[in-house]
Amino acid sequence: MVDIWVQDEARIGQQGKTTRMWCKKGSRPRAIKQLQFTNTYIFGAVCPSKGLAAAIIVPYIGTVAMQEHLNEISKQVPPGRHAVILVDRAAWHMGKKLKIPKNISLLPQPPYSPELNSCEQIWQFLRNHYLSNRCFDGYDDIVDACVEAWNNFVALPGKIKSLCSRSWMKC
Repeated sequence: MVDIWVQDEARIGQQGKTTRMWCKKGSRPRAIKQLQFTNTYIFGAVCPSKGLAAAIIVPYIGTVAMQEHLNEISKQVPPGRHAVILVDRAAWHMGKKLKIPKNISLLPQPPYSPELNSCEQIWQFLRNHYLSNRCFDGYDDIVDACVEAWNNFVALPGKIKSLCSRSWMKC
């Protein structure tokens, strides 16, 4: 049996996003914006049909991080199932040095088509609900915030399916 997964990565750090906030009408609320550049990356993948998720948080981006991420996804694939992972064409997604686990196949998206990767909605959700309008003291604080945001996201009943399901993903 085959399950379709979507995968992507996002940079999270001190140069974060400022989002809308509730305030009294006519007032101009102040929002926090840091000038430092410390950041980390969340490599995340979800299977919308099964509600499964796998993520790692790493300080760098590249083939080594992608290998770690594939290994983590492989652990989440139920026995007897095979995961087809939709990936964009970043160099580290398709590197020849990758050792793809036996229960995984990679399916590259067409070039310049981020709208096909429903994982993008996850990053928008995490930024809008957990990671915006805040200051981070340093790297460890950023990692803790990423872990908390990801864990809160996957704990929301039906959120993976509602954000990431697409009609063309059915097997």
